[in-house]
This record gives sequence, C-alpha cells and structure tokens, in this order.
Amino acid sequence: MKANRMEAFSDGVLAIIITIMVLEFKVPEGHDWYALIELGPKIVSYIFSFVYIGIYWNNHHHLLHMVRTMNGRLMWLNLLLLFWLSLVPFTTAWMGESYFAATPTALYGIVLLLAAFAYWLLQRAIISQHPGDSTFVLAMGRDLKGKLSPVLYLIAALTAYVSSWISGFFFLLVAVIWFLPDKRIEHALRGHQN
Repeated sequence: MKANRMEAFSDGVLAIIITIMVLEFKVPEGHDWYALIELGPKIVSYIFSFVYIGIYWNNHHHLLHMVRTMNGRLMWLNLLLLFWLSLVPFTTAWMGESYFAATPTALYGIVLLLAAFAYWLLQRAIISQHPGDSTFVLAMGRDLKGKLSPVLYLIAALTAYVSSWISGFFFLLVAVIWFLPDKRIEHALRGHQN
C-alpha cells in the first residue's frame, strides 16, 4: 500500500486547520481602518500559523514520497503529527486575542515544539525503511534544520515570559529557515531515478 491515502487524509486535515484559523476572525464592530488595526495581533498570529501549516504541508508532502511500504506505525506517527498541528488554531487564537501574552505565546511554542518532535519521529520511521540506501540515510541524517528548530521553539517558549518580541523573533527565524522546502528529499528522489 502506498502513502497516497495517508497523504490525502493529511492534506484534508491541514486544510481544515487553516479553515478553522480563518474562521476565528470575527467581523470588526467598527467601520473604519482603526477597526482593522485592532485586529493586528490576531492577523499577525494567523500569518505565523498559516506559514507554519504551509511549511508542514510542503515538507510532509515531500517526506511521504519516500515511504516504501505503509504500516500501522507510520499511520499512528502521522496522526500524532496531525494531533499537535490540530492544536495550532487554538493556540493561534489565544495568542492573538491575548495580544501575545506570555502563557499563550509559550503554549504556542510548546505546541510547535511537539509538532516538530512528531515530524522527526515520522521522518525516523520512514528513514528506517531505507536500511540499504546509505545515500538517502546519510542525506537525511544531516538534518541541521530539523535539529535546530526544536531548540528555537523551546527558546521561543521560554523567552515568552521575558518578551513576546524576542519569542516572535525565534518563531520568525524558524519559519525563515524552513520557508524553502527540504531539498534533501528531492535530491534523494532524483538519485533513485538515475
């Protein structure tokens, strides 16, 4: 069995997550530009989360192309990733409504940290299907972005109690690091086709 069914299910869940986030926006009571300015924190938190969900969607799509055989372990690890990502709309809304208060911002970082850990577990399980493919295993092992991101999420969560600006910097830094999709998988796929 190929990963197509799991990928389609995941795509649907991620689309619903984005839909839930945008539905959190209520029409402002005012009828001028100031009414929109008051929504600023919600808009900023939505943009962060939309980019993060997009990054996960893009890299998840690439990662699932490396699945050789589907099994229950991969399906459960994928569900674990989707579970943590499904909490992003809640933490996004709380962070935006609280004007980036310390605890909601810290929780946002913790949820992203746990999603990154779940993605890493899924990635490791897929890598374990490639024991004879040393090129692929070596390429995936040099995962600087994957190793750095959880550390930055943890720093973002902890610094939320110092300054939401510092915390936001680390969230932005992770998004910038991952904005371009993980090219290692594309290179590995091209290597298998040659």
